[in-house]
Amino acid sequence: MKRILVIFTLLFCFSQAFSQTHYDSRVSVGAHGGIDLSRVFFTPSVKQGWPVNPMLGVGIRYVEEKYFGLIAEVNYVRRGWSENFEGKPFNYRRDLDYIDIPVFAHIYFGNRFKFFLNAGPQIAFRLGESVTANFDPYDIINTPGFPLNNRRNNQLTEKVVQKIDYGISAGLGCEYSINPRNSVTLEARYYFGLGNIFSSKRQDIFRASNMMYIAINAGYWFRFK
Repeated sequence: MKRILVIFTLLFCFSQAFSQTHYDSRVSVGAHGGIDLSRVFFTPSVKQGWPVNPMLGVGIRYVEEKYFGLIAEVNYVRRGWSENFEGKPFNYRRDLDYIDIPVFAHIYFGNRFKFFLNAGPQIAFRLGESVTANFDPYDIINTPGFPLNNRRNNQLTEKVVQKIDYGISAGLGCEYSINPRNSVTLEARYYFGLGNIFSSKRQDIFRASNMMYIAINAGYWFRFK
């Protein structure tokens, strides 16, 4: 958690540096939605796929006329992972639902059509989880044909202990202003978690279990100031 506090401090200092020169400010509210492709960075490694999940949220944006602003969002996101059984007739997927709160430095270039970079820390609060599988993860030894050898299976039943996830997110996108008050955006975003979802004590199996995802979303902003 200390790392996320350091990141917030750096972001605040960065915004103060840009605010030394005064420009007319603009404030907008917006909504966005899209999909994310997620997995977990396990150490030791686990063979995975890229399950597709929904994401949607709302945000508020403060920008100066010249290139810089701040964005805060509240999102519903689904993360997790799916197992790669390398062609064998088994499937397993663990879904974790979160309320996600990122705060971004927003750097943009252009006028009516803009390109932008968003980057900053985010924190997420877990709402729940679910498992979808065509076998019993707690009885794989009695599952005919299950690949017990040459793959790691502990994660199938490992308990997710962390209710709060935190990490770093960055996105690249473009924005088109329909008129002075309305605009639409398209963004690709990457997130890497700095915390572990599984216990990572010395005696535990996994030394790391960090969330990560790639997201694509479309959004709408309405400027009220």
